[in-house]
Amino acid sequence: MKNPTGSYPRVLVQSDGRAVLSQAGSVLLVETVRKTGLDQAISAALAPWRKPRAVHDPGKIVLDAALAVALGGDCLADIAMLRAESAVFGPVASDPTASRLIDTLATAGEKALTAIRTARSEVRQHAWTLAGKRAPDTSGQVIVDLDGVLVVSHSDKQDATPTWKKTYGHHPLMGFVDHGPGGTGEPVAALLRPGNAGSNTAADHITTARLALAQLPKNYRRGRQTLIRCDSAGGTHEFVSWLSQRGRWLSYSVGMVINETIHQHVLKIPASVWTPAVESDGEARDGAWVAELTGDVLEGWPKGMRLIVHKERPHPGAQLRITDADGMRITCFATNTAGRPIAELELRHRLRARAEDRIRAARATGLRNLPLHDTAQNKVWLEIVQLALDLLAWMPMLALTGKARLWEPRRLRLRLLSAAAQLVTTGRRRILRLARHWPWTGEITTALARLALLPKPG
Repeated sequence: MKNPTGSYPRVLVQSDGRAVLSQAGSVLLVETVRKTGLDQAISAALAPWRKPRAVHDPGKIVLDAALAVALGGDCLADIAMLRAESAVFGPVASDPTASRLIDTLATAGEKALTAIRTARSEVRQHAWTLAGKRAPDTSGQVIVDLDGVLVVSHSDKQDATPTWKKTYGHHPLMGFVDHGPGGTGEPVAALLRPGNAGSNTAADHITTARLALAQLPKNYRRGRQTLIRCDSAGGTHEFVSWLSQRGRWLSYSVGMVINETIHQHVLKIPASVWTPAVESDGEARDGAWVAELTGDVLEGWPKGMRLIVHKERPHPGAQLRITDADGMRITCFATNTAGRPIAELELRHRLRARAEDRIRAARATGLRNLPLHDTAQNKVWLEIVQLALDLLAWMPMLALTGKARLWEPRRLRLRLLSAAAQLVTTGRRRILRLARHWPWTGEITTALARLALLPKPG
């Protein structure tokens, strides 16, 4: 009888390997930085904070931190994996140098944050231009989703407080541009708040919406072609009035809390008025109907607001709420979009759930925790996280096609960015030789070829 040898082959390990590059697929992100001009824009924005005779550019340090986060890092010290691969990432600052820069930017406060945000806004417009028909504004409309995120803190940090979910940490409010069914999305706003910050605080929603609009190309910062979506946390008089303010004229689709007045109106809706809800493919949604409320229920709200109610049979095991009726789960939202069927508007509002996918991606990209102690430092960290998410959104938008463009950060890292390669120097050129047997080598090389065809910035 032969002795079992185990399920996996045994290999000998040595530590003297040369010309081998880990995370070789990260050249996709580096090329995205180069083609969009993000490195030049961040360097120019942070030039006022570069000290005389400094070796490292502040913009390069911040961008290196963003690349490390995009590759899976969750603290400043993770730029060490970039420092180990200087052939791809160039000279990378030491951990103390990076930490001192974050302290300097935190001390500068809003001035430094505004500089980074302005650079991101300029590059975003250029990235959308490069994307052409794959850009999120191809349909003539830009959709911005606002939603809150709970970030748990396992240590005592500034402004960390108990949250409404009985955890401890912070409660940032974020905004994401939706890329539609053919893509993912990119962050355009992040407002750091204490853990006990209210979910329906109108002032915070207005501030976040301002930050989001400032990230969009100028022609989308006002007008009906920009749609703001959020859940019932944004269903306040102040926020809806701000969205509808004369001269701003934004489109909105905002969830509303079912109060007693709305509940009584729902009970009076005749059965013949309810319209079947629809799915994305145009087919009727099983067990779901929509109707529009009119009359005195709209008193005190901005002119042109429509109130649409959705009822649906709850899934098995779900507990009904006091605002539900006749065994149906009742939800409600407000919009100022006219001339479109209410079933179509309800579907558009229901697709706001894609923001949950963006939040999941953000948690996997540096937002699982806030690694620094002071609030000012963590505000800078949020900008770094957004830079990382921008790169992970722009690279697929510019270089990937098909299902690969829908991959979230974890899958991008597993299949593309973590690929290893052999580094060969010949004829004063450095060549990466990717493993031929790696299943996604074709996607990497094809994506690099698409990036190479894009014009250089400036």
